Amino acid sequence: MSIHRILVADDEESMRWVLSKALKKKGFSVDLAKDGTEALRLIESNRFDLAILDIKMPGITGLELLDRVREAQSELLVVIMTAEASMKNAVEAMKRGAYDYITKPFDLDVIDAIIEKVSRAREMTSQVSMLKEELKGRYQLERTIIGNSPVMRDVYKTVGKVAPSDVTVLIQGESGTGKELIARAIHFNSKRLGKPFIALNCAAIPKELLESELFGFEKGAFTGAVERKTGKFEQANGGTLFLDEIGDMPLDLQAKILRVLQEKEVTRTGGSQSIGVDVRIVAATNQDLDEKVRRKEFREDLYYRLNVVPIFLVPLRERKDDVRLLVDYFLQKTCAELEIAQKQCSPEAVRLLGDYSWPGNVRELENTIKRAVVLSSDPLLTPADFPGLRPAKAGTITNEDLSLEAIVEIKLRACLDNIGKMESGDLHNMVLQQVERPLIRFVLEKTRGNQVKAADILGINRNTLRKKIQELGVEMKKD
Repeated sequence: MSIHRILVADDEESMRWVLSKALKKKGFSVDLAKDGTEALRLIESNRFDLAILDIKMPGITGLELLDRVREAQSELLVVIMTAEASMKNAVEAMKRGAYDYITKPFDLDVIDAIIEKVSRAREMTSQVSMLKEELKGRYQLERTIIGNSPVMRDVYKTVGKVAPSDVTVLIQGESGTGKELIARAIHFNSKRLGKPFIALNCAAIPKELLESELFGFEKGAFTGAVERKTGKFEQANGGTLFLDEIGDMPLDLQAKILRVLQEKEVTRTGGSQSIGVDVRIVAATNQDLDEKVRRKEFREDLYYRLNVVPIFLVPLRERKDDVRLLVDYFLQKTCAELEIAQKQCSPEAVRLLGDYSWPGNVRELENTIKRAVVLSSDPLLTPADFPGLRPAKAGTITNEDLSLEAIVEIKLRACLDNIGKMESGDLHNMVLQQVERPLIRFVLEKTRGNQVKAADILGINRNTLRKKIQELGVEMKKD
């Protein structure tokens, strides 16, 4: 974590002027205070990386200010200056938590050396803190990726194979299937553990702000840029950058992302200096990027750069065996978070939850369980506690037994019934994914597994067919 903003507090105007000029020349943002009272006001209303304080100032002294700093900004590092090179002052300053102590007069080289030492100390502190958080996150992660179905076991195998390398990964799946959890699993099982995991949702940030979020900006780059800001690429340096909803990224920004992947360097908005970055990219989307490439809405070269290793997360309705495991997990988690007695689902409620189509996937299931736990006063949850779900009727046929028109109608009804639970833009992808799997399996069955013939009938490239078979988990019926 580098030093950006520095506070200098000294009652001598000449000292303030010299330090300010020297520090600004090196690119630091500098605030000045002529006494302890003004310095305290600045500290309480701003965030500084380093404070250089004179030990004797009118009003509040440097040592008294040091005590107040520990209360206002405990992470702020403080260097004490004094004209009296006494052991008492040095010992007292260090006892009260000063990072260092220098005596006047001093060469500016001394300040340079201290700032370099402070930068290394902040970097080390940041890495230790980050490592603790990520190890904590890794422990929690092992408990939050729930699923023992064959498709999920295949996902775990892929994560295990790809995590140790630095190849880019593209995670595809509907909203709510747990794409970020898989991205974190890749990071936590990689050699980058202990380095940052930075996540950015490309669809959640206005496109005019997305570039500065990714690359950062220099002070004065635009109106409101009052100080330098590092972007997500710099923040993730040495670690992993997770670009969620990459399909929503504007075309012009896609070109810049491609350049970063190729050159391994970024330039802040308003800046001219190239900054080297060592970042692993894991991207995710709930859209059909193949189709977006065909429509010229997504760069083909970037797509192939991202899609080195694809991971496809199937919707919850296609791994119904995991619903019971997820229900038990979310019940335990919710009750623990709310600090209430553990609740259970009746067998009838479990069947209801298992039969529901879950258009919002795991996220919708979690919210449904949470809502039922909060609203029900009984320890046993019954179907009555899930009024928004429709139980399946005996003899109900599956989506794969229906016509395309019937599938669309069913999905549209589900959307209208759950309008408050779904994210916009899901219907098109859900219908496509459910149509593609039975269509490909049907053609493969008719061609007796001949992928060349099947690709020719479908009108797609053989490599595309092979990829879709893998991504969609197509299995041929055995005679």
